Amino acid sequence: MARILVVEDEPNFRQILVIKLEQLGHEVLEAQNGRMATKMAAHLRPALVLTDLVMPEKEGLELIQDIRRGNPKLPIVAMSGGGRTGPANNLKTALTLGANKILLKPFSDEELKQAIAELLPPAAPEANP
Repeated sequence: MARILVVEDEPNFRQILVIKLEQLGHEVLEAQNGRMATKMAAHLRPALVLTDLVMPEKEGLELIQDIRRGNPKLPIVAMSGGGRTGPANNLKTALTLGANKILLKPFSDEELKQAIAELLPPAAPEANP
């Protein structure tokens, strides 16, 4: 399937996302914050980034801007459940800055699968010899 970069500062939630994505057949890269994710996105070339918005060191909104400057076509899913201005405002801002999809935490497995399916091309069937 695809290489997905998960950016989430909360370790338990990040691990749940990793497990769910691996069960769907994806290769998963993990970052604890936007600073780490900026470097990983540039060097490891994920097919999609799934990022929290409220994090230490570099927030998701800054990460979205950094990714858009370096790779304007990389699909980004922003997720949030809080923040100073509330998750709805953060998510609207994420769309304005270039996120392709948004997910309000907590979200269902189906919502996660649908967001990924809408942004990633279907895997090419393997050729039979």
